Amino acid sequence: MTLENAPFGNLADGREVRLITLASPKGTRLRFMTLGMIVTRLDVPDRNGRPGNVVLGFDNLARYLQGHPFFGAIAGRYANRIAKGRFTLDGQSYQLATNNNGINHLHGGTVGFDKKLWTPGASHADAASAWFEGSYRSADGEENYPGTLDVTVRYTLTAEGTFRIDYRATTDKPTVLNLTNHSFFNLSGTGSILDHELHLNASHVTRVDAGLVPTGELESVAGTALDFLKPTAIGARGMQAGLAVPGYDHNFVLDRTGTGLCLAARTVDKASGRVLECHTDQPAVQLYTFNFAPADGIVCAEGVKFERHGAFCLETQHFPDSPNHPHFPSTVLRPGETFRSTTEYRFSA
Repeated sequence: MTLENAPFGNLADGREVRLITLASPKGTRLRFMTLGMIVTRLDVPDRNGRPGNVVLGFDNLARYLQGHPFFGAIAGRYANRIAKGRFTLDGQSYQLATNNNGINHLHGGTVGFDKKLWTPGASHADAASAWFEGSYRSADGEENYPGTLDVTVRYTLTAEGTFRIDYRATTDKPTVLNLTNHSFFNLSGTGSILDHELHLNASHVTRVDAGLVPTGELESVAGTALDFLKPTAIGARGMQAGLAVPGYDHNFVLDRTGTGLCLAARTVDKASGRVLECHTDQPAVQLYTFNFAPADGIVCAEGVKFERHGAFCLETQHFPDSPNHPHFPSTVLRPGETFRSTTEYRFSA
């Protein structure tokens, strides 16, 4: 295994962004930068051993700074949505930015963790794996969240082709926390993902309102377009999942027992032979199928254009809007506690 740490450009204020490359002798290569801990490229061998990029991203820093739909980034302090940007914790009410159509809070606010420059930390490479840590201190009151939050994220690539993410966080005041990685996958590296075969280990979703915010109820997927308990092509049901725009943007509640890693999703691309398994210790995974791609598509690395339904996300997470639903798994982090979580994206062919 190898690890490279190289300059990737500078922000407007002169701060340097680093580009980290973790590579396996078997052909898997992971690239990410310290801005937002954004995964910029992930090359994975197909059935014939030919590596190809399976995530959406750009070749240079300048293009990221123009804006993008959270490609490959760490989303936080609270990933996904909080209704009307409001929640109450220990009797204190907080108003967050309503950066999701001016109605709800999304992915940490106007300047979330995806737009922050993370500090390089420890790194290591040996025959079995290579890993790199980035850290970020979110000040008390940043985006109006309470508490100074110290977050560390470790990206690991193993020799066998697993991309593992380990999250760790502590706070000096009670706060809410929901972290995820927002990579957009296309196992063919081009075209749509409608023929990708998907299995989700989830018999329920959180029912949502028109703004994609949970109502508090769990809804069975049985007999609906949300049923991926058996492997099914993503586009098999015409993407009619109850949204105004055809596609998926749903929080699937994992059928799990106990703690530790469990299978959340398995995706197969028969064209390339690539297989992606997502394992997590989180209670849910958000399936998003790039429903809101720009009308004329978006040009990514090497000039490849992706249009609506050209990618899918598997965002491992707690439920959206959990701070407003006491019966949901808690996302409260208190002083003296350490938040820890792990997600693995396991690739094979």
